Amino acid sequence: MKHWLLAVAIFASVPALATGPAKPVKSTGDQDQIKSIVETFRTTVINKDKDNFLKLFFNENTPWIGVTSEKGLKLLKDRKKDASQPDPEKIYSQDNPAKFMDGLIASPGHFEEKFSNVRVDTDGNVGLVYFDYSFSVNGYKVNFGKESWHVVHTVDGWKISSVIWSMDFNPEPPKTK
Repeated sequence: MKHWLLAVAIFASVPALATGPAKPVKSTGDQDQIKSIVETFRTTVINKDKDNFLKLFFNENTPWIGVTSEKGLKLLKDRKKDASQPDPEKIYSQDNPAKFMDGLIASPGHFEEKFSNVRVDTDGNVGLVYFDYSFSVNGYKVNFGKESWHVVHTVDGWKISSVIWSMDFNPEPPKTK
């Protein structure tokens, strides 16, 4: 009889064990703070504000990696003007946040990155931001895709610790005036 009671007690506790430990409650405050980083990123690109842009990142060596779609690679190869130029690469990782902003500042163009379907997941210490983006120069949508950031909560607030994105390119060339 004792073995039967022990078996019932063990099997009765299995469902509780199967669900695992309680999941941390997501803080809406943290999600709002992380979403504000997305907006600050957007406005610093428009304003070519390097100082405030770089404050968004964990450090100057934050990984910065773009992956071009197969369709995008073909389009870039077809648009190449000089056959002696190397073919575009699928993985783009030569930049970092500072080089990206330096490129914008050096150009007279107007740049804007738009975000939609922004999703944030965090436990209050680390987080993931995932969204659709489009990047425009002088109102012409150059490329678009999915983008993801890892973020970490530091003593100075939330910081971006990695940036990865997919790239597809506008098949319509920009209109000439």
